[in-house]
Amino acid sequence: MEVPLLDLKAQLKPLRRAILDAITEVVDSGRYILGPKVEAFERHVAEYVGSNFAVGVSSGTDALLVSFMALGLQPGDRVITTPFSFFATAGAIARLGGVPVFADIDPLSFNLSPEALEEFAGDPNIKAVLPVHLYGQCADMDSILEIAAQERWAVVEDAAQAMGAEYPSTNGVRKAGSMGTLGTFSFFPSKNLGGMGDAGVVVTDDERLYGSLRLLRNHGAEPKYYHEFIGGNFRLDPIQAAVLSIKLPYLDGWHRARRTNAERYQKLFLDSKLPAEGRLIPPVSVRASEEVFLDHIYNQYVVRVPGGLRDSLRSFLSEAGIGTEIYYPVPFHLQKCFRHLGYKEGRFPETEKAAREVLALPIYPELTLEMQEYVVDRIVSFFGKT
Repeated sequence: MEVPLLDLKAQLKPLRRAILDAITEVVDSGRYILGPKVEAFERHVAEYVGSNFAVGVSSGTDALLVSFMALGLQPGDRVITTPFSFFATAGAIARLGGVPVFADIDPLSFNLSPEALEEFAGDPNIKAVLPVHLYGQCADMDSILEIAAQERWAVVEDAAQAMGAEYPSTNGVRKAGSMGTLGTFSFFPSKNLGGMGDAGVVVTDDERLYGSLRLLRNHGAEPKYYHEFIGGNFRLDPIQAAVLSIKLPYLDGWHRARRTNAERYQKLFLDSKLPAEGRLIPPVSVRASEEVFLDHIYNQYVVRVPGGLRDSLRSFLSEAGIGTEIYYPVPFHLQKCFRHLGYKEGRFPETEKAAREVLALPIYPELTLEMQEYVVDRIVSFFGKT
């Protein structure tokens, strides 16, 4: 049996006609840069996320980049973030001359540990903190926001993997991206809400930042050909906005299907006795409660494989036709391009342990019970041979 890590064709099939009609409408309109499709999608995103404003941009990476430009990040400014994420998280800071400052992760959620932020209290060069809502569940935002408020740090949420994830904050249930100074999202095709190419968005409640973001994504021009400051070409394409507008109403349904698949995995693994034996550790939803339903949207379903067996298991599953991925094998502090920051191996033990153990299994909404049973059966078979 073949079980791919992700099957976008299965998602497209019931939406194909509507998506093609939406694309045709853009083609026939002659409006190929920004315009009404982008504006409508921005309104829908702001309403869905629970923010006052949304600005469509060209990618999740550019969402981070333009956010730090809007905050006025200067060369030498320090931004605290996790060393365990997709490269754009730290790369956007460095591209503007900022200095990524890393703090270790919580071993259960894989997200930035608030306790690790405390060592930076009183550092006048810290400009902001950049938590990442990894794999589909929110970081501990109440604690992070409390520390940031005391230190007067801006908070930029990297919510690329968590659009729609809910957090039970002290101010009520909030969605990922809506709690900080700015929230950034990616619509890379493999995300829970994916476009047909690169796309992203930035959300904020700050009207001044909203105005800056709109200018910055279009070379800082207002009016056309008049530039008060330097921006970039970060515009969201209307074809992507049209596709994403078709998909957005289905997003929470896809979330529910992913959660159902996650619950199936949990039961199948528990029945296998592998977690009890310590041979495989399923993901933990750290804020599961009656108060929130979408506490984890499972953009990825990531297990831990202790004992140095992760890579062998991955090879075994590949031979069985099962797609997997490692998110992420090399932490930022050990990347060659960040060697100048002076971090050494062993500096962030929880991050380094996660990088050795994590493995993402198929979790997409169209996954069948038969496919999941096959995945678990092959994993059990692997451990039976070791």
